[in-house]
Amino acid sequence: MTRSLKALMAAVLCLICTITTLACLDTYSLATKVNPAQYSEMLECLTTTQIKTVQQKLKNWGYYTGSVDGIYGSKTTAAVKYFQRTNGLTVDGIVGTQTAKALGMSLTSSSTQVSSDKYLLAKAIYAEARGEPYTGQVAVGAVILNRVKNANFPNTIAGVIYQKGAFTAVDDGQINLTPNDTALKAAQDAMNGWDPTYGCIYYFNPATATSSWIWSRPQVITIGKHIFAL
Repeated sequence: MTRSLKALMAAVLCLICTITTLACLDTYSLATKVNPAQYSEMLECLTTTQIKTVQQKLKNWGYYTGSVDGIYGSKTTAAVKYFQRTNGLTVDGIVGTQTAKALGMSLTSSSTQVSSDKYLLAKAIYAEARGEPYTGQVAVGAVILNRVKNANFPNTIAGVIYQKGAFTAVDDGQINLTPNDTALKAAQDAMNGWDPTYGCIYYFNPATATSSWIWSRPQVITIGKHIFAL
């Protein structure tokens, strides 16, 4: 290969990279109404696969009605803002670190994904069961994980927690409280496989439950103030 041909190929590759980068920045800027300087604060430009993941999660949870096409357009931006507004996050239409965490997805490595899932599970445990005995806190985490494995529920921790109407703590905003070390430890124990509920997918407080349906579920065990059922 001649020197001139090599130079030409290098120039073409450089141009392709530049166009791709600018297209990513421009698409995100148009969709979220931020400029490239603001965008630089993002962890990274979302890949098409990541955008599809965002769209699919929001679609599953009732926030998004558009196509899962990997294009971060106005409908996706509006859905992200809807999700952020509903869950006490900064409403900017951007899937940054905190929004990604709430969605149960990672913008970086698989280890970050595990950490994100554990933290979100701990938030749910703290919000739903911080006054319960430790075994009861692990049990709440186990119920969430059992739902992830159950075909009748979303297949991610974030999906289960943010499923509409599933948890009072999400509806009243307590999910946004910072979990303590006990809740974090309970989340880890649940993720490690400890299930004090023996496979339960529901729990309720008999002193406050108003649904007659929940009383119809087969009851397995009572831990603290919660009855755990199938």
